[in-house]
Amino acid sequence: MIALNYSQFRENMKMYLDMVTDDYESLVITRKENKNVVILSEETYNNLIENIYVMGNKSNYDWLMESKAQLEKGKFASHSLQEADHE
Repeated sequence: MIALNYSQFRENMKMYLDMVTDDYESLVITRKENKNVVILSEETYNNLIENIYVMGNKSNYDWLMESKAQLEKGKFASHSLQEADHE
């Protein structure tokens, strides 16, 4: 996470926005009276919203945790994929 004030951000806006999108950094712009702003890439934001949705639904969360436990215990099957004919 990068934190800087508005003036610093304004001086090198393109560079900081590139860091947010290219390096998956989050950027905090500090402002007076603690009115700070966080900048995230669209990809990071979408991932965050998806995680909130999945983790916010108890049945989805329980299923995910059960699947994780099975994976950690080695209880999974591996299958090879077959190419489909495009006729």
